[in-house]
Parts: sequence; structure tokens; C-alpha cells
Amino acid sequence: MPGRATALGAGERELIAAIRARVPAAPPWLLVGIGDDAAVVTPERGALEILTTDGLIEGIHFDRRFSAARDIGWKALAVNLSDVAAMGGTPRLALLSLSLPAGSAADEVHALVDGFLALAADARVTLAGGNITRSPGPLMIDVTVTGFARARHVLRRGGGRPGDDLYVTGSVGAAAAGLGWLQASLGATAHDGSPDIVECVRRHSAPEPRVRIGALLGRNRAASACMDLSDGLADGVRQIAEASGTGATIDAALLPIPAAASEWFLRAGLDPIAAAAAGGDDYELLFAVPRRARGRLATVIRQARGIPITRIGQLTKEPDTWLLRDGVPEPLPPGFVHF
Repeated sequence: MPGRATALGAGERELIAAIRARVPAAPPWLLVGIGDDAAVVTPERGALEILTTDGLIEGIHFDRRFSAARDIGWKALAVNLSDVAAMGGTPRLALLSLSLPAGSAADEVHALVDGFLALAADARVTLAGGNITRSPGPLMIDVTVTGFARARHVLRRGGGRPGDDLYVTGSVGAAAAGLGWLQASLGATAHDGSPDIVECVRRHSAPEPRVRIGALLGRNRAASACMDLSDGLADGVRQIAEASGTGATIDAALLPIPAAASEWFLRAGLDPIAAAAAGGDDYELLFAVPRRARGRLATVIRQARGIPITRIGQLTKEPDTWLLRDGVPEPLPPGFVHF
């Protein structure tokens, strides 16, 4: 749009100052924050540090034809918070790095930061610094998040054992259906769809990482293994089984697939169960629970603030992973493949 101010035209220092003005006051444990060469932090006493990093690249992870800048910023943080949750940790601080194409509009950059900070406020995460540079290609956003957990509370993918039940938080398939609707309805907005598909679009655009449940699973020692479902349920099942040295069976009848997602998949000529299991971007948690820990899981469910937690299958001695439909096994569909 003619006349729009560009983010880089104002200069890196001015843009950093504008972002810094949006950031809430630093907590006491952040000794040096935005504006210096690096952040300085007081460690959480008696806890281990959890560190994760992830990036979003325009054209790979989001499409600005139907992804608002605010949603892109929200999602860039959500991806990383979900990883900390899967480790049983509590997120603490974040670093945000932006690689901006020439001509990036200042108002879009600020909207992106606003989305990032909105989720940070919800998750009680402090933006402690980052970097801004020019990109000769697409918009790229890199985020690093640190968190903490006591040594006995850290969760990993490889702790499952045969006989452990597999559970998933929330639902699966909604984000994939929402993305599919957006791609098929290019030029429309979420508000142009039915109320049901609007919720699927929201799950794709602004996912809610299960930060609280991840920390509860760790603190209550309810799970033997855990991972997030950014690349789809089928991928998550395979990864936990492989890391744990087990196989797995998933009961298709137990999968918590929203009705709106199933209906959209059917209209698109897709098998709803396979599409929901393969689709990514749900940012739910998949975790294994030993029988002896079912009482601890009940405590987590009571404290989950209404977020459903559903048993969907079991880890097995046999190394294969199967999807059961009416008791008949079939291979799990593939998940998202990065390369």
C-alpha cells in the first residue's frame, strides 16, 4: 500500500526501541534484558534449565495470504512453548529474532510482535531480547525459549514401556481442517465460514500450547513419556514408540476429532481418521501413562481446567505401530515431513 512506513526504513535501533516500549517491566530474575548485547538471568533455584528453539519461514510454515501478522507472532512463540510443555517444564523467557524482507511494513511488524507478546503474557513468559536483521528472501522468525523443571519432573520421549496407555490432550485434526479450508477458500477470512469451521481456523491460526498440562504431568510424575504434536499424531506415536523401544496401537474409534473437522475432510474427499492423524499444527500433547500412575493422571485431569484428556491406545511389546479400525490393524498414516 503506497505511503505505508517500512520497518527497516526507520532503522534497527528505532525498531528495537519501539518493540522494547511494548514489553512489560522485567521480573526481578531478569538482571539485564532488551537493549544490551545479551540477557543476564538468575537461574531458578534447584531446577534444571530447559532450552528449545524453532523457526517459522514464510512459504513453509505460514502463508501471508491468509495468515495475519498477529497470528504469525503468536504461533512463533506457541511452537516453542509446546516443546517446553512436552518436557514437563515451565517456560520462563524468550528470545525473538526477526529476518525482515525489504519493504516490510512497520505496522505488520508491530502486529506480529503484539501477537507474540499476547501469548507471552498468557504463558507468563518474559521477552528478554533477540535480533533484527534484513532478509534477502522471505520473512523468517526464530524464537528461543527457556524453561525449568526439577530433575525428577523432566519428561522425555523415551520413557514409555509396553502396556503404558497413550493419551492425548484436546483434539486432533482441527488445525489441519482449518488450514485446508483456508487454502480452498483463498481470499476468504475465517469469519466467512460457518461457526464450526471458524473454530478449526482458529486452531490453525492461534493454537493454544498445553503449557499448564505439561507442567502438571511433570510435577505429578503421571507420564512416562511425552511429546508435542506439531508434526501430527501419527508422527508423535511413531517417535514415542521408537524412542521407548516399543510398538503402539491406536484405536481409531477413540480419537478426539472435532465434528467440524471430520465433516470438512469428508467434503474434501479425505478419510477423516487418516487426515486427522496425519495433520500437524495441533500442538497438543501425546503422552504415555503406566497403570500404576493412573491415580496421578486423575489429579492432572482434575486440574486441567476443562481441557479434555483422552486415552487413544497403548504401547506394545511388538515393534510395529498400528491404527485399529473395528479391531482391524492398518499402518499409521505418515506425519509432516520437513525434508
